[in-house]
Amino acid sequence: MKSSRSLSQSHVLVTGAGGFIASHLVEALVPLCGKVTALIHYDARPHWSNLEFLPRETLDAVEVLAGDVTDPHFMRQAVRGRDVVFHLAALIAIPYSYVAPTAYFQTNVLGTLNILEACRQEGVARMIHTSTSECYGTARTVPISEDHPLQAQSPYSASKISADKAVESYCLSFDFPGVIIRPFNTYGPRQSARAIIPTIVTQMLSAAPCVRLGSLTPTRDLTYVSDTVAGFIAAATADGVEGETINLGVGKTIAIGDLARKISELTGIQKEIVSEEQRVRPEKSEVMQLLSDNRKARELLRWNPQVELDDGLRKVIKFIQEHSDFYKSGHYTV
Repeated sequence: MKSSRSLSQSHVLVTGAGGFIASHLVEALVPLCGKVTALIHYDARPHWSNLEFLPRETLDAVEVLAGDVTDPHFMRQAVRGRDVVFHLAALIAIPYSYVAPTAYFQTNVLGTLNILEACRQEGVARMIHTSTSECYGTARTVPISEDHPLQAQSPYSASKISADKAVESYCLSFDFPGVIIRPFNTYGPRQSARAIIPTIVTQMLSAAPCVRLGSLTPTRDLTYVSDTVAGFIAAATADGVEGETINLGVGKTIAIGDLARKISELTGIQKEIVSEEQRVRPEKSEVMQLLSDNRKARELLRWNPQVELDDGLRKVIKFIQEHSDFYKSGHYTV
């Protein structure tokens, strides 16, 4: 059994802290760590994105830093004095990657390289890098273990594979204390309507006569956000996991069409579910099946997902009902 270490005296940095998963991670880290710095993307808006949902007493305990991971000089300063870095900053919307691939490689690859070098130069004790199950593409064998071939079926996945390989190269070249966490389809409160579950819920709760989606046949392995966050924290505290790539997924799948019907049942709203003829993804880019092999996470991290799909979906539905002004119906996803 792997031993673990405490974060109680650690100063941690979370990049991409305004994002969906990262905001939940920041919230979970505050009571565990000596100090938490949350890095958000600098822009003209006087808003901290999903960090705004944190309880005021929690947010008051966080140092919020605005900047850009593509600036190496800024990142060196941001990393200085930090013991652990959780790197979640990335461009993630797959459809946009088809029309703006350069932006994805700049942020996801160059940004990761800047953080790696800053962590190496500043002697960070552990860097947790966020990958994605999209790196596997459509499954050749299931369940998908960490040894499954990587398939770049979109510019987004290509950028994430490249970032993963940059981390791997630092681990092998410089004995760098990096860990690659590869989540499968995380969902939960605060997630953008670009993602499939908020897309379905917002349309189900709207006045629209039907729910319009893309393909209904792809299957996904859905992990509730608190379980994903627990995996990140375990990756920061477990001993002997440096250089590892570790899947986080529940090991169960559901087809998009069945997911929509389940949400219909949980909301008590009956609507026709329509598959649009025009594909959001090009045909060869569609990832048809994702099913995780999570044995490595269970063994190395002692990670065990706790939230059942129906319970997680109820929490998402409740959140969207309470924050309907943050969501708009009619968002399509993949």
